[in-house]
Amino acid sequence: MSDFTLHNEATRAVDFKPLKVNSTAFNNDGMIPVAFTCDGSNISPPLDIDHIPEEAKCLVLIVDDPDASVGTWVHWIVWNIPVTHHIKENQVHGIKGMNDFQQYDYSGPCPPSGTHHYFYKVYALDALLNLPANTRKPQLEKEMSKHIIAFGELVGLYKRDQ
Repeated sequence: MSDFTLHNEATRAVDFKPLKVNSTAFNNDGMIPVAFTCDGSNISPPLDIDHIPEEAKCLVLIVDDPDASVGTWVHWIVWNIPVTHHIKENQVHGIKGMNDFQQYDYSGPCPPSGTHHYFYKVYALDALLNLPANTRKPQLEKEMSKHIIAFGELVGLYKRDQ
């Protein structure tokens, strides 16, 4: 689990329901195909989400890399995603926040060395969030913490050819 997920008392961890997050592009703990990285087309992979609670009002997607030498590196944050069981390749509807590349779009895996783990984290919330588009991960996590009703993640690995 990440530095935020499920460890903060305010997140009501005991109330979380598990989401099942999969991708047709890669398996959990499997290698992420080049197309979804900086060495390829740098597009977001498709995601399938199951076990979304009926009371969910929206989804949040956070993609980050805890193996970065500077600490967890944020590749993408999107909130107020309409409840869906399928996020298509390179297509997500919601509000995109600022990642650590200073961009609003998906920035795929691009590790400087070694194999890194990329966490595709999906949260189901019981409310929409009112946040400005320049929001970063800490502000998003703070605002959504009291609204999380379900959580799931898919972990992909990537190592660049050196």
